Amino acid sequence: MLKGKKILVGITGSIAAYKSVIFVRLLVKAGAEVKVIMTESAQDFVSPLTFSTLSKNKVLLNLFDEDNWNNHVMLGRWADIIIIAPASCNTISKMANGICDNLLQAVFLSSKAPVVLAPAMDEDMWHHPSTRRNIQKLKDDGVHVLPVYKGELASGLSGEGRMPEPEQLINFIEDFFISKKDFNGKKALVTAGPTHEALDPVRFISNASSGKMGIAIANELAQRGADVRLVLGPSNVKPSANVKIKNVISAEDMYRECMKDFESYDVIIMAAAVADYTPKTISDKKIKKESDAFSLELVKTKDILFEAGKRKSANQVLVGFALETNNEKENALKKLRQKNADLIILNSMNDEGAGFGLDTNQVTILDKSNKEHRFSVKSKKEVAEDIVNIIIQYKNE
Repeated sequence: MLKGKKILVGITGSIAAYKSVIFVRLLVKAGAEVKVIMTESAQDFVSPLTFSTLSKNKVLLNLFDEDNWNNHVMLGRWADIIIIAPASCNTISKMANGICDNLLQAVFLSSKAPVVLAPAMDEDMWHHPSTRRNIQKLKDDGVHVLPVYKGELASGLSGEGRMPEPEQLINFIEDFFISKKDFNGKKALVTAGPTHEALDPVRFISNASSGKMGIAIANELAQRGADVRLVLGPSNVKPSANVKIKNVISAEDMYRECMKDFESYDVIIMAAAVADYTPKTISDKKIKKESDAFSLELVKTKDILFEAGKRKSANQVLVGFALETNNEKENALKKLRQKNADLIILNSMNDEGAGFGLDTNQVTILDKSNKEHRFSVKSKKEVAEDIVNIIIQYKNE
């Protein structure tokens, strides 16, 4: 997909520049033609020789190299896309305010190519009002700004500000070059993963959902041009960099997040394996093993799909999942009717290659017009493509 694409990578002064080494290597491995521009401060973190070796091109550092002039206009016209990763707070400020004091800024200001930023900075810098204003300015100018991630930062603190991983950057670039954009201008809400229902500070009730299916759907919708918000329960699987994530823990957390701005979404896909029951009381201390038997009283959680069905308008498409072990189709159709969904994705635990934690799935898609679409075992990425295609078909009927 990236074979023959001309990609200009900007590297700025951030410890996250080490990720860009892997990113450039993956781009070249995928067949892209890569040129790298480094700012002066970027060279304090990674050697230009490293990027020169990996990109198989001379690294561009200054507007003037010895007796040569690096033509920033031609560089901008050469690129199919410019991605600045990492994009430091300083560089973002310069870009937003039209400051041209280095080669990267000159290329940015003179290029007609699409520009993508992968910010990387400390959390306080990321949330500072001036940074927020600069980010908004760039978005208003048509620059694509990828989300930052939460985790350990260079300061030693933990918070928002981490640059996406190299593989996520690759996913975004691949998605960008796909011309099929059925969901341009559309907003999508997707849920994925399990929920954890706490018993005490160290124990919880959950299930074996990995979140892979829901995340694959979120990635596919984003690839098709949708503005995707993913409400994700505890999962180790990372979505594409262009998917907006809200991490949650419990069924109650997921319910609240799904109901926020519910009316603004065009497509709602409830793929999460939400707990049906939660402990009535949660111990504030670890429960000790003191008796031979232990009784636990559970109460129903809020039914997110049912509430979504009550709230949805005629212009919204609501998709639910039904994981069944017996009377599969009958139970799925019952759920379709009771929850006022438009489509139900039926999984049977009796089908080989389907179920929690696997990289494959087998689904049957049922809609409220009594149409049935059966599919063979496929990768979850391919299943996500099938699901999104059926949603498009359903919307166009």
